Amino acid sequence: TAGTLVRGLSVLAHLERLETRMHRSRKKLEEPQTVQAEESALVTEIQKLRRLRDKLRAEVKRRQAGVKASTANVEPDQTWEITEQEVLERKWENLKAVLQAYRFTGLSGKLTSRGVCVCISTAFEGNLLDSYFMDLIVQKPLRIHRHSVPVFIPLEELSAKYLETNIQHFLFTLCEYLNAYSGRKYQADRLQSDFAAFLAGPLQRNSLCNLLSFTYKVEPRGQSFPLCARLLYKDLTRTLPTDVTVTYQGMDALSTSWEEQRASQENLFRTKPLHHVFTSFARKGEMLDMSLVS
Repeated sequence: TAGTLVRGLSVLAHLERLETRMHRSRKKLEEPQTVQAEESALVTEIQKLRRLRDKLRAEVKRRQAGVKASTANVEPDQTWEITEQEVLERKWENLKAVLQAYRFTGLSGKLTSRGVCVCISTAFEGNLLDSYFMDLIVQKPLRIHRHSVPVFIPLEELSAKYLETNIQHFLFTLCEYLNAYSGRKYQADRLQSDFAAFLAGPLQRNSLCNLLSFTYKVEPRGQSFPLCARLLYKDLTRTLPTDVTVTYQGMDALSTSWEEQRASQENLFRTKPLHHVFTSFARKGEMLDMSLVS
């Protein structure tokens, strides 16, 4: 059944990615025709994979029934030993299949004497970032021996929910958390290193980089009033904030034009990576300088 399990897990991995894409496309895409075309293609592919998944499940059940029939006349102790061995072999095949299915998504690994060492390589916008390692011991129950995952990532919670019952979903979800954390950290680092001239004070962030606050000016050399921004990422698997607040420092009442500018910048922070927002500010400043020179 190893080949069947490998194929099944690869199909399930692909199916889960497609279902996730379809769910996110409904949130991100705004044009109705684009949404319809995207979802139609995804639905067709998902239906095809679901049919294949059902066939594979039926094949697994058929083979399991054959195993039960062949062991019906075996002594109870022998049956227990065979079943235990099959469980361990299934876990090995499961791990190998998941690593194969996700090999293009930053997830890799190598077999060890007691299990497998998994490497999760993170990236954001094509930039390779940090890598994290995790030693899994294949036994009953499957357990994590050691790892380099940051303490603020909910690894214990994820392992308690999925490690023993659904290793594929466990690794898929852990990859999402780590990639999102690396992406948020990358944006904050870029803001501090590349756009320090726009900041009117230090960037404040927590270890998880899901709460950022800073004071900035849209025109670093101009006389514009400083603005205070607070970005909160409630969804720890995302690289864009869920809640954004921008206020003018020391100003309660705003004119209509300033209020529109403030609301516009809130929307920018909510929909674009942090360093992209400040890149747009820099370009506007360059255009203003050129117009003054000419």
